[in-house]
Formats: sequence, structure tokens, C-alpha cells
Amino acid sequence: MPDFDAIARAIAAVAKAPHGQPEPVGGGCIHQAFRWGGYFVKANVPEQHPNFLAEATGLREIARTATLRVPEVIAAGRDPRQAFLVLEHFDLRGAGDEAGLGEQLARLHQVTGARYGFGGDNFIGATPQPNDWLDAWPAFFRERRIGHLLGLLGARGIEFPEAATFLARLPELLPSDPPAALLHGDLWGGNKAFLADGTPVVFDPAVHHGDPECDLAMTALFGGFGRRFHEAYRSLRPAPADVAARHEIYQLYHVLNHALLFGGGYLEQARRILRRYA
Repeated sequence: MPDFDAIARAIAAVAKAPHGQPEPVGGGCIHQAFRWGGYFVKANVPEQHPNFLAEATGLREIARTATLRVPEVIAAGRDPRQAFLVLEHFDLRGAGDEAGLGEQLARLHQVTGARYGFGGDNFIGATPQPNDWLDAWPAFFRERRIGHLLGLLGARGIEFPEAATFLARLPELLPSDPPAALLHGDLWGGNKAFLADGTPVVFDPAVHHGDPECDLAMTALFGGFGRRFHEAYRSLRPAPADVAARHEIYQLYHVLNHALLFGGGYLEQARRILRRYA
């Protein structure tokens, strides 16, 4: 169990001390999670401290845009026994203002940079995600995304014969200079919810600047985003002509990550996408 006395001291140093007893909550597959009064606490071994710091950085980056609602970061820390992250607690629901979520995501994507990447590396789930800046989008997606994961899989003896041809083709398959939009980065259905009044909330980001269609591709990979969401988003950011192929190529990144984490059918799904575009 986490050292809640140490976590309480960290909270009290910057905010109102928690009341009551921590209550375990489900939903996470990496960390232990608890509700503690008005706070949501994640805890894990000390080695997970970089993961928590990266999550806190991403949440603050999205919060600064005043577009999508995210939980406020209260505290993050590490001691010899544990690492922890304390966030604002929300009473969340599965349904709400889907159109508002689409509009707010489109507004997040209006926050752009001059290059592709981010000011620090972070994580996509449990997998390290490199974000060193690059000027060309196909090069960024080739080197920092697909090539990175192919390297991690290769270190486990998992090879894809079509990979080299696919990587070489990316400059012709992807736009050279889409808007370098600020992305959530891991926007599947489990990372969004709604407050009691319907307000959308997103969490667990893997932020970076990239093609806004990356976030849209992720929303379509596992479902959970309805017609009203997509219509509202497209009313502000119409779909590009090559949207179907572009989405499948962007989904490959997440399929490869799931192949790395879980194996199984994700390996064959990745092979099918690589063959289709190699």
C-alpha cells in the first residue's frame, strides 16, 4: 500500500489537506488509484516517477490552452518507497456533451507550434515516447513514432519484413507540413468522460505537436466517440481528402504499441497495415 502519510504531507504543502480515508478505485492498468476527499491519487514504485511527471506536464500544457477541461495537478513526488501523482478529483460520467468535446478538441488543435515534437519526452501508456523536435512531419512520424516502436519490438525478436519499405514511403504517404497542432496524443474512449453537467473532461495525455488527424485517428481506433463528436469537430476542421489512409497509418503507431505491450492479434493487425502501404 502507498505511504499515505507522505502523500498527505505533499498535498498539505500546496493545498488543503485531504479528509477521510483513501478509497481504492478501478480503471487503471498501470498504477494504483484512490479517491481521497477531493483528490485523485495515483501511486506506484519510485521508478514510475518520470511517468507521473510527464503526465503532470501534459495536463498543465492542455490546461494552459483553456480549451479542453483536464484535472488540475495538485502534487507529484517520490520517496524511497513510492512515486505518486495527486490530481483534482472529478465525479465522472460516461455520457455528456459529445458535440462540446468535438468543438473543444478542434480548438485545442488550433494551438500550433513551429516544429513537430515537444519540450520533453513522455509516455504512451507504459511505453517511452520520444519527442525531440523535427522540422518535417514525415521524418518525425518515421523516426520518433513508427521507427521507435519497430526498434523496441525488434529488440524482442519481433520483425516486420515490410517495415523498411513502409518507412521509406512515408514522405509520399503523409503531408509534409500539416499544422503542428498541440495533440492530446492518447485520445481513446477510456481517456475521456463527462461531469454531471455534461462538461467533457480528458486525462492521461501523451502531448506533443503533430498532425491533428493523429488524435482523430485514435478516436476511431477503439470507438467510443459518436456522430455528434465527429460532426462538431469537422464543422471547425474539415476532413482532408486522404483521411482514411492517413488515419490507418497513424493508427499503426498505437497498434504497434499494443503489440509491444500485449502481443496477440495486434501483431497481425500491424502486419496488415504495413503490407497495405509498403
